[in-house]
Amino acid sequence: MRVTDWGLFVLGIYLVIVGLDRFGYFFGLAQLAPLLALVAGVLLIVQTWRR
Repeated sequence: MRVTDWGLFVLGIYLVIVGLDRFGYFFGLAQLAPLLALVAGVLLIVQTWRR
């Protein structure tokens, strides 16, 4: 798998973690979700700014 947009990739991981946490899975990873959202946002902004 070749990732061309790291911001969207991290955002996808974030959404999966938040979705699974909503159903009661991954109790420990729920604290990691805000950090992933921050990283995804920064990566998307940097990529958009470069264009």
